[in-house]
Amino acid sequence: MPDPILLRQRQRMLRDHLADCPDPRVVAAMAALPREDFVPPDARASSYADGALPIGSGQTISQPRTVALMLAALRLAPGQRVLDVGCGSGYAAALLADLVAPGGSVTAVERLAALIPSARSRLAGRAVAVHHADGHSGWPAGAPYDAIHVAAVAADIPEALLAQLAPQGRLVIPLGTGETQELWLYEDGRRTRLAEVSFVPFLAGTE
Repeated sequence: MPDPILLRQRQRMLRDHLADCPDPRVVAAMAALPREDFVPPDARASSYADGALPIGSGQTISQPRTVALMLAALRLAPGQRVLDVGCGSGYAAALLADLVAPGGSVTAVERLAALIPSARSRLAGRAVAVHHADGHSGWPAGAPYDAIHVAAVAADIPEALLAQLAPQGRLVIPLGTGETQELWLYEDGRRTRLAEVSFVPFLAGTE
């Protein structure tokens, strides 16, 4: 049985934090997905707070408002192929998979091996393949991608990711240095600023 307290908190998240989301499909996907299943047990009570939550290994799950903004900017449709860079707990990958179903698929890369087994377990049954890899290189074997979702802040967009983006594809990524971070949409060679954000750094290599 779903926890009634968490169900009420999920409804409050939809009302208070996602009311201005322009894509009703994103809101519906987030309404249907139990966010508490993607955070550690000691963070379940805070699953629907409008803030980032730690998931271990120094990583976080982004605040719901930011997740919704990024997914809406990608304008996903059934049948599309998506690259998720920085899989973490698998929450965004699950939403991406739900938004491109049926017929679509998500390739997710995560640099921290410690996070991968739990992410794969949570994503079982969805069209998501999780790989241990450096996100700066993307995953060329699955390219081209209709959309690329990056959940870590970089100084600029890695060229490898741009090379793996399909024509007319869209990429969302936080860019900046230090405490100055902004979320950007890249599409048709143009960059559009979306919001101020706060993300963990986009580190090279794997661990």
